[in-house]
Amino acid sequence: MLSVQEYGQKSDNTACDHDGSRAADACQPYNDFGTWLRSRFPFKVQKISVDAGLSCPNRDGRISFGGCTFCNNKAFNPSYCDRSKPIREQLETGKAFFARKYPDMRYLAYFQAYTNTYGRTDELKRMYEEALATDGVVGIVIGTRPDCVDGETLDYIAGLARQCFVIVEYGIESTDDATLRRINRGHTFGCSRRAVEETAGRGITTGGHVIIGLPGEGPADALAQAEAVSATRLDLLKIHQLQIIRGTRLAEEYAERPFALYSPDEYVSLLSAYIQRLRPDIVLDRFTSQAPADLLIAPRWGLKNHEFSDKLANYMRRHGAYQGQLYKP
Repeated sequence: MLSVQEYGQKSDNTACDHDGSRAADACQPYNDFGTWLRSRFPFKVQKISVDAGLSCPNRDGRISFGGCTFCNNKAFNPSYCDRSKPIREQLETGKAFFARKYPDMRYLAYFQAYTNTYGRTDELKRMYEEALATDGVVGIVIGTRPDCVDGETLDYIAGLARQCFVIVEYGIESTDDATLRRINRGHTFGCSRRAVEETAGRGITTGGHVIIGLPGEGPADALAQAEAVSATRLDLLKIHQLQIIRGTRLAEEYAERPFALYSPDEYVSLLSAYIQRLRPDIVLDRFTSQAPADLLIAPRWGLKNHEFSDKLANYMRRHGAYQGQLYKP
């Protein structure tokens, strides 16, 4: 486990100046997560997903059954994740997967599947610390819901964050309460705002996940979302296009009454406008998601994540666009 001093070291990476001129063509027009992460560590770092075997209150009946209408955890759980195996074993399998290409890589344990603060604090402490005790693991990323954190859990995580690298990542999905009801999310945007405030207020690096193109939401709603997200204390933001995944209620809705999905060019144009309205200091983690081909119904873009990111960056450069350009505090 790295100390605060070790993982907090800054590299020589610097952001571009947005004073109306570009410092260099290679400079990203937005705050890129990879660059941000490299500024925190003196070595390459890779996330490894683990399945801690937890559930979700939107599936076990505490809030609802069936989960969110868009959700099928198989779509983002890598093959090396197996909840029947200990966390350490899952991490060792993931390390072997990545070490063939980068033998000197270090790792972040990514608690991604389901809701990873949905348990007793002593249970959460055991699984987080098992991950951090694994050789080569230098931090953790905790994916969870904004309605599944409490003061005791956040106080514990804040203490952990003073010792090592920690991100808490909330599934916000939408800032429109009508949309959240429609997708059976089980919480409001106000709940997300409170969770972000309480987490960031404890000095924990706080991330959020949103989806663009949810049923009933158009481009104007997406731009309003950018402004609402910017008004929170989020440090990091992960943005995904809507995907229709087999085995979900949204797939059934789509089969019965198909609705419009963004093409790559439409999504690039909208994302550019979205990013221009974001607070300039928010770090952008991702812009797309890639569900396995056997699970994905639509849209089928045929683009890898890095290819889409290049397409977006090139579009923004051509149009002189950059993050925060249209941001209004």
